[in-house]
Amino acid sequence: MRRTFKPRELTTSAGILIAALVVGGCEPSEVESDLRAPASKNWPMVEGDWGSTRFSQLDQINTDTAKSLGAAWVREWGTSRSRAVPVVVNGRMYITVGDEVLALDPATGETIWSAKAPVSTVGLYKGVAIGEGKVFAGLADSSIVAFDAGTGEQLWSTKIGDENAPESSSQTQSSTGQFISAAPAYADGVVIAGLANGDYRIRGRISGLDAQTGEKLWTFFTVPEPGEYGGDTWPDNDEWKRGGGGVWVTPTIDPDLGMVYFGVGNPVPQWGGELREGDNLFTDSIVALDLRTGERKWHFQLVHHDIWEQDVTNPVMLYEAEFDGQVRKALGLMRTDGYYFQLDRETGEPLVPVVERAVPQNERVMTSATQPFPLGVEPIGPTCTPADMVPEGFKLLCHYDPIDYDLLNGMYIVNTVRAARLAYSPDTQYVYMASSPWPLYLRRYESPRFFSATALRGIPGVMIKSELIAFDTQSNKVVWRVPKSYAIRNGSGFLASAGGVLFHGEPDGKFEVYNAESGDLLWDFQTGSDVSGSAVTYEVDGEQYVAAMASDSLWAFKIGGTVAEREPPPTPPTETSWTGRVFPSDIIEMGTEVRDSGLGVMETTFDEYAFAPQRSRVAVNTEVTWSNNGKETHTIEAQDGSWTTGPVPPGQTAKLTFSEPGVHTYICRDHPWSYGEITIDAD
Repeated sequence: MRRTFKPRELTTSAGILIAALVVGGCEPSEVESDLRAPASKNWPMVEGDWGSTRFSQLDQINTDTAKSLGAAWVREWGTSRSRAVPVVVNGRMYITVGDEVLALDPATGETIWSAKAPVSTVGLYKGVAIGEGKVFAGLADSSIVAFDAGTGEQLWSTKIGDENAPESSSQTQSSTGQFISAAPAYADGVVIAGLANGDYRIRGRISGLDAQTGEKLWTFFTVPEPGEYGGDTWPDNDEWKRGGGGVWVTPTIDPDLGMVYFGVGNPVPQWGGELREGDNLFTDSIVALDLRTGERKWHFQLVHHDIWEQDVTNPVMLYEAEFDGQVRKALGLMRTDGYYFQLDRETGEPLVPVVERAVPQNERVMTSATQPFPLGVEPIGPTCTPADMVPEGFKLLCHYDPIDYDLLNGMYIVNTVRAARLAYSPDTQYVYMASSPWPLYLRRYESPRFFSATALRGIPGVMIKSELIAFDTQSNKVVWRVPKSYAIRNGSGFLASAGGVLFHGEPDGKFEVYNAESGDLLWDFQTGSDVSGSAVTYEVDGEQYVAAMASDSLWAFKIGGTVAEREPPPTPPTETSWTGRVFPSDIIEMGTEVRDSGLGVMETTFDEYAFAPQRSRVAVNTEVTWSNNGKETHTIEAQDGSWTTGPVPPGQTAKLTFSEPGVHTYICRDHPWSYGEITIDAD
């Protein structure tokens, strides 16, 4: 059944009115008073509305007029980088960049006010929530801060994390290992935000605060303690205290039911399933809470006993659609492996039947016997690692194949859909998404607490394949696909509108408009930098604007805009390349001690198949020594076959001198998943 969206009659159901958003002397009538409906003149939440549909009722930019778009203004951030999503309310645009919260003129990009946050606002997709004349932002130290929406004055600050959290090894996140990754949400006097980073021995949670005072009203821990509901899905040890379950998304809200919905991240330790027997609730789950009390109403677990890091990193979406001849209040979410689930938002019961299917087993890591799959739903990506995407020498794994320390060369297909935002159109009843299947060398060590060194063993030559996809929620089939050359799983995703168009940003600097029905490209514009922020749309003085963050700048577009295009940025990679430091060294060890502190505890082990350094640099005509510290023979050879050390037995060395400058990727012929690189510099 296809239905054209019609704005519902505005009500005061649940006592929730957004007239309280009034700031700077604007009148309440200028703001939509019911965020259950899709956005129109304003973009009042980072996801557009309480249902997180990322759909706008504006239609001035449509399939006929899109070709006349141009850039209206651009705001440069200098050295700062951001993927924040703007919020536009009452003639002001609010956004987070670095350690600032800013109010801008949405017609020009000029600053109205800026406020310095106590710490960085950096996260996956930051932004703010607006309510009661305040701007609410989440920070990198787990604080939620309220600013006066008219002046930028800080009003209160409340930390929802642990006061004595362990130190994080990450250089990009808070030193406490806990932070608020997504924008908060506001409804009915409550500000709601989730705590990441459960990855670093922090117990995940989501909290509701009083919007006026910042007082903490309730906290729901995503990992229950013994005796609580779900506590029996963890073993009888202390793992629940650091069990993960970070919340990476902005909550979704149904004010009629008085519920708030959110997805939960993976359990910890990520790969060490043997330490946490059971399904490990509420990790990898959709959870519905009472908005006022934080009481659990229902949950639905998408992955039992996760050992593949399939956490939920996209907001759930709320919409009404027909199921078995009845219009139902639906909740939709794409699991990271590419399966779309639709649930009844009041009960959590599947609207599309879900079956538990047997999956491959590994007794030691205590794999779940089954995993849930929606019946008759077409997966949007591959279910196994495609052979044409990875170099030779790896075992190609399928979804839910166990990963244990005796698997030395497993290439797992992770994160078909990740953090790039989805959009739902009530006109087409399609969900729009960006897909980038990601083959990743997943190798774990015997210690179950290894994290970063275990999984992030980047190697060159893995192909990047991506698609823009329209998925029909009625037929549960893919309607169209648009192939892309670059990784977009964490990019801008989609914004849909009543004009029948979709807005999307690319890492090659292009901002694009597509036909929502067919997937045809209607228009594009070169911004000069990675358009990684999700787009928003709003109206000023009768003109529709579309705005999106392009890494180091914020762009706004309208029909007839005259700002010129920029030179394109460097071409993004179409396959993986080396990352990490290059060390000056003429001695390369085969077999070495590796360390990891990703979970806040230093772990060490010996890796027979690692090179140290993995990337090295020497001058031309330097003699390079490969020294075998391991127990097996290793034969080092250039990936292109141009040179080899020959077999190097344990305890022996091999020496080569390079007379020409160049960069060489090499492997161990005996263990072709072992990769290294050496750079030969000219004199």
